[in-house]
Amino acid sequence: MDKELKRFVNLCCKNVIVTNEHFHIIFWKLDHSITLPIDISTSISSILPIDLHLCSVIQEVEVDNQFFKITIERFEFDKIYHLVFVENMFDVKKNLQNRLYVLEEIIEKLDEGVLVSNKEGDVIYYNAAQENMEGIQKKDILHKKLWEGYKYERQNSEHAHIFKTGKPIYSKYHAHAKSEEGPKYVGYSSYPIKKDGQTIAVFSLSRTEASLKERLHETIELKRRAVTKDSNEVKHNNGTIYTFHDLKGESSALKKVISEAQNASFYNTDTLIVGETGTGKELFAQSMHNHGPRANKPFVAINCAAIPESLLESTLFGSVKGAFTGAIDQEGLFEYAKEGTLFLDEINSLPMNLQPKLMRVLQERAIRRVGSNELIPISCSVISASNEDPELLTEGNRMRLDLFYRIAHSSIFIPPLRERKEDILFFINHFLINYQNKYLKSNITLAPSLLSLLIEYSWPGNTRELQHLIENLVIQAKNDEKITVDLLPHYLRKKIVTSSTKVMTSTARPLKSLMKTNQAQYIESILQQFNWNISLTAKHLNISRQSLQYHIKKLGITK
Repeated sequence: MDKELKRFVNLCCKNVIVTNEHFHIIFWKLDHSITLPIDISTSISSILPIDLHLCSVIQEVEVDNQFFKITIERFEFDKIYHLVFVENMFDVKKNLQNRLYVLEEIIEKLDEGVLVSNKEGDVIYYNAAQENMEGIQKKDILHKKLWEGYKYERQNSEHAHIFKTGKPIYSKYHAHAKSEEGPKYVGYSSYPIKKDGQTIAVFSLSRTEASLKERLHETIELKRRAVTKDSNEVKHNNGTIYTFHDLKGESSALKKVISEAQNASFYNTDTLIVGETGTGKELFAQSMHNHGPRANKPFVAINCAAIPESLLESTLFGSVKGAFTGAIDQEGLFEYAKEGTLFLDEINSLPMNLQPKLMRVLQERAIRRVGSNELIPISCSVISASNEDPELLTEGNRMRLDLFYRIAHSSIFIPPLRERKEDILFFINHFLINYQNKYLKSNITLAPSLLSLLIEYSWPGNTRELQHLIENLVIQAKNDEKITVDLLPHYLRKKIVTSSTKVMTSTARPLKSLMKTNQAQYIESILQQFNWNISLTAKHLNISRQSLQYHIKKLGITK
């Protein structure tokens, strides 16, 4: 009978010690996670400090710093036997209950929301992060049908669709839950869990908008640093140069625009960037591409104003041989961009006769090559840029309103430099340092009178114009020279002086025109220009000595 019992234990049991009616060991079956000094005929009580009279009751014991759960079961065949089941309480590798507990604890501590449903649509897991995101208590949705918990029609269930198709759903942004404050929007992806080729459950990973942007920005920035070979040079293999790290400036207006652009890049929608010439629209477009999910795909840029109208259509959409004189089979930029980003710069120059075709392409996500009737699907996202107000374009019948709606699922407006005066001073110092290093010069400064003129100038060419001017001044200046108005290029001198003088005349105190966040930098630069002479600096700022000393103390300026 011992042989048959041993065969039964080997087939049906795990981690068990078999004893006779007197609790002396007959044989055992234990894995490597359990180490006990076992010998044949040894009493089980000499190995495990357990109560031998407690059958079918879990006992917890410690042996040599090992913690076990012990259960005794009595069996009668031709004799009486006891099966002592041993479970290592802290074995995660082989103990399925422990492993499940560990995994559930991990999921419960995640910042991401986790929701799992079974084939019947019952919610079988709903973690704390999901509770916080959606404002639904676990007890109100766990073990309920998805459509009952979220109050929607069963046929609209995405989890049911995944059970049917076996295919995941990526990067959705939707509000399933609602509260008194309104819809609770989350970004999420849903995946099937398959076993032996069959879907046995579906789970969704959710994140809030804030956490998504923060984490994505952090990830992209870490990747950027990993491939940076030089602090002043970032190289990519996707057709781009810039990331958000390259966007310089200290104004709250610029930081707000950067935040909006990072948000738009994550959702991967067609975006319109509006800004005057020189504000950095392509820099923003490249940064958005490198910040989004298409970062490892191509970035393809075209200036719609630089391509002759007769070639623009075939350049964008491609052509087939014989479509027009000299035409060959050629893919257009929409195809060439593949799953990346197509940047349409100066889209305000797009001819009216091409606008309906572009609108249809954006709507259908398919193109027809010039001379062909075949529809070719496209996968790229589109970022457009305009240096004119789209409202004026549509009112002046230079852009179709329906095209505007297609290209501007989200829109970014870059304010001109004249509306970001704190950035003017930042860029003056930034470009001075950069071009002195580039041209091997040192200790070049701007006279206070010139600095004031540049801060008050309207900068119609924006950052590009300022950069060009500072480079020109550094080239012309000598080491240790203080640049005055006389060194300004002739074509700019009269314009800058006249424009700035008008502004300064209407503004009694130039110090007041600066944002508070940049007053310290501005005052310190003027103090340095006058070798920290309080009287001369106060006179230049058109304030009293006492007022200047107050600002120095308040802003923590030290020599």
